[in-house]
Amino acid sequence: MMAAKGVDIERSTLARSAGYAAALLDPIYNRIREIGRTRTKLHTDDTRLPILAPGTGKTHKGALWVYVADDRNSGSQEPPIAWYRATMGRAGESVMSELAGFAGTLQADGFSGYNQIYKGGAIREAACLAHLRRKIFDVHDSQPTELSTTAMAGIQAIYRIEEEIRGLPPAERLAARRRRTRPLVRALRRQLTRQANGLSRHADIAKAFAYGTKRWRAFNRFLYDGKLEPDNLIAERAIRGFTVGGRNWVFSGNFTAAERSAVVLSIIETCKLCSVDAEAYMADVIERIQNDWPASRWDELMPWNWVRRQEMPLPLAA
Repeated sequence: MMAAKGVDIERSTLARSAGYAAALLDPIYNRIREIGRTRTKLHTDDTRLPILAPGTGKTHKGALWVYVADDRNSGSQEPPIAWYRATMGRAGESVMSELAGFAGTLQADGFSGYNQIYKGGAIREAACLAHLRRKIFDVHDSQPTELSTTAMAGIQAIYRIEEEIRGLPPAERLAARRRRTRPLVRALRRQLTRQANGLSRHADIAKAFAYGTKRWRAFNRFLYDGKLEPDNLIAERAIRGFTVGGRNWVFSGNFTAAERSAVVLSIIETCKLCSVDAEAYMADVIERIQNDWPASRWDELMPWNWVRRQEMPLPLAA
């Protein structure tokens, strides 16, 4: 960003500045997390985050998790938000800790670490139909059969309906799913179960089908709640930018740097979801915070409430 403007700054200086900015933005970040845990549906995903172990030249197998609350597809007027958390490992305990106090539906992939989260009953599992489609397609792409072709066609029919009802209120989405989608899903279930019984469990297509049948209740969840999505693409999109960018920065220099990155990424992604210019937002908000913005007015600085400086004068110095 700076280089594009013809400004050449030492990497160490940039790192210190980014750390300082992240520290100033931390109250905004924590407020986003707090608001997120009050929602009734969250999407989550993760990606690997190598973290350099000081003095060893080696890296820890860290992870970066994203949590997204975005119900615009069901007509919600609540602002969409996203936040990231860096951890030193990839374990379900990290998600349990982050979602303490959350009650509702968690839409995620089939990572076994999530299983303990669902045991208490406060958090319900909703699976990702796109994952099932991907697994079947991978087999179909290399070894197309009548079986895989039929399964792909059934899933595509479900998605065509979802495209038509996107943006409608939950009640209307639910009615359409009951009338049009349930018969398709039931037919798909019958096909997966019947055909899987006649296949070797070692066959690639059998493994793909088994992924669906073992988690069928979670795959079915969206048929009974108009707010839910059939998949977890909302979280996958939010994590993709970091995954692609990771090819450039490779690893975090230490865990503190990883945490700072999570803060800044959360602000940028939430701004993007709210159609706010992230660069202008951070420049303005950081200046306000530096000028002793009152802690009682943090909500005014949330990306979805943000207005430009000329419309909201900086508070007078104490």
